[in-house]
Amino acid sequence: MRIKLTKGFDIHLAGKANQTLVDSIHSQTYSFKPSDFKGIQRPKVTVNEGDQVKAGTPIFFDKKNPQVMFTAPVSGEVVAIHRGPKRFPEEIKILADPKIEYVDFPVHSEQSLASLSADKVREILLQSGAWLNFLERPFGIIPHPENTPKAIFISAYDSHPLAPDYEFVFKGEEKYLQAGIQAIAKLSPGKVHIGIKADANSLFKSLKGAEIHEFSGPHPSGNVGVQIHHIDPINKGEVVWTLTPYGLRQIGYLFLEGKYDASQIIAVVGSEVKNPQYYKTYQGVPVGGFLVNNLKNENVRIISGNVLTGHKINQEGTLAYYDHMFTVIPEGNYHEFLGWIAPSAKKLSFQRAFGLLSFLSPKKERALDSNMHGEERAYVQTGVFEQVLPMDILPMYLIKAILARDFEAMEALGIYEVLEEDFALCEFIDVSKTDIQKMLREGMNALLEA
Repeated sequence: MRIKLTKGFDIHLAGKANQTLVDSIHSQTYSFKPSDFKGIQRPKVTVNEGDQVKAGTPIFFDKKNPQVMFTAPVSGEVVAIHRGPKRFPEEIKILADPKIEYVDFPVHSEQSLASLSADKVREILLQSGAWLNFLERPFGIIPHPENTPKAIFISAYDSHPLAPDYEFVFKGEEKYLQAGIQAIAKLSPGKVHIGIKADANSLFKSLKGAEIHEFSGPHPSGNVGVQIHHIDPINKGEVVWTLTPYGLRQIGYLFLEGKYDASQIIAVVGSEVKNPQYYKTYQGVPVGGFLVNNLKNENVRIISGNVLTGHKINQEGTLAYYDHMFTVIPEGNYHEFLGWIAPSAKKLSFQRAFGLLSFLSPKKERALDSNMHGEERAYVQTGVFEQVLPMDILPMYLIKAILARDFEAMEALGIYEVLEEDFALCEFIDVSKTDIQKMLREGMNALLEA
């Protein structure tokens, strides 16, 4: 299937990663943060400070869903357990061994993997921690093991600004990707769907056991939620599961090698990075080691993830579980008197009235900063949200229904089909400067608790 999308908006930023790979950045410590996961209600830490763990050792679980193990990304000593309000575990820090040791899981050949039952696949994924790669829609939460999705979706390209190039990251990993498809296909009576970029010579095209769909168009064409909407939309009462190619590769590696491998290739990007490139590291790595002698100046905004959906961290911050990049842009801590009025080709705006000249060079790479160019104000109905969301829903009315806590309207207007990343462009172009992604999550939480 080939799908052409016209709605959306590409943000071209300076600082894209060069296709060079630093083989290993081994930090002294790595962090696991339960706060990276949505929907956790009754957390229980299973280790104490001073305990020795291996990669794949359970360190945490949710009492509401105790079968799902949250496991250590590396081996070493648990050196700190930081807790927040109501003693919620915010961070479990591990002092890593020089050489990573792994919990042993069953090793399978391609033939023995094909003969595994769905229950056995589910058991191995739950025990190892690889189950966390799945997110269930609606709501974007870790799926309950007893749920059965109608289908599983993977987006094999990322259209966010400065996102990693999956063709570079996963070159040579085809056998693990293939094994991952073999394993996850057993968990659903439906199909495994993979969305790729149209006209690309994608390595994902060669994978068997999945239905390939080609998408073209501006961001958010790479969002898995947008792809689900155009392939097989979610109706009330249905669930689908999604995962990234990173998760697919990790699952395949688990079954073929018998190890929970939390290593991954990440991108360190942005206009303030001297050498934007790729690094091989582990989940939960601190950002500091990537920025030593690698910043153009000190007044920067460091982001775990991309500029649209990531979150701000300091130089001691770590990579969030579902992020695969660090982005560094100029900090926008300055005031600009009537600056939004002055015509400029340096600013980028979806609406020509604000970035008056930027439309003359739409593909120009810009070193944009974090300045909001205004403050939060009355929620204005402009009608532009629909121009950047290629889905048959009405985002403005959905947000209003969320603000009113009108559950029936929220359901009718498509809240089951979207997550925060799907509304990120709406937030970017919003003249009211409101935190739309936060509003959407609050609406989903209210529905979950209703």
